[in-house]
Amino acid sequence: MSKKFTIGQSIQVLDDDLEGVVVAIDMPYITIETRDGFVIRFRESEIIPSISHTIKEQLINVSREKGLEKEPEIKRQRNRVKPKERNLPLMEVDLHIDKLVKSYKHMTNYDILTLQIDTAERQLNFAISKRIPKMVFIHGVGEGVLKEELYYLLNKYDGIKFYSADYQRYGAGATEVYIYQNAQRN
Repeated sequence: MSKKFTIGQSIQVLDDDLEGVVVAIDMPYITIETRDGFVIRFRESEIIPSISHTIKEQLINVSREKGLEKEPEIKRQRNRVKPKERNLPLMEVDLHIDKLVKSYKHMTNYDILTLQIDTAERQLNFAISKRIPKMVFIHGVGEGVLKEELYYLLNKYDGIKFYSADYQRYGAGATEVYIYQNAQRN
């Protein structure tokens, strides 16, 4: 075990602008988690207990003069993407009214439907402009009015195709849209 450091102690890295908390001690290495959530391993000689930035800068200058600079060993964690998740749409738009406005009690059914379709159109145009290939509109099951209006809107566009979204993930209340990369609006 380390004589200078304990798990949970705040530390700073001598030769870098990093601060964090000690999460593991495996001498001669100390593993820290930075404020940004990165887990990095350093030699005990490369870190110090948290101190003010002025004192840290002085210590950095002294270590440079003595030639003590070393590259920190970084242990990076890779986020693995599951095969099922690779083909998921990049963009989901929930058209349920409670997701679009805080209060809709003062709105008529016409106002609600208009807001939902305007939102769908705006998000679809955004996806086309940003060349997002797939998106899902979550419209719910209900009486099917929003779904029919959404299909009417989608039929106005060239260069897209749409179909019911993955039933296991969304149930019967969602439509997936595939946007061809050369899509232009009528």
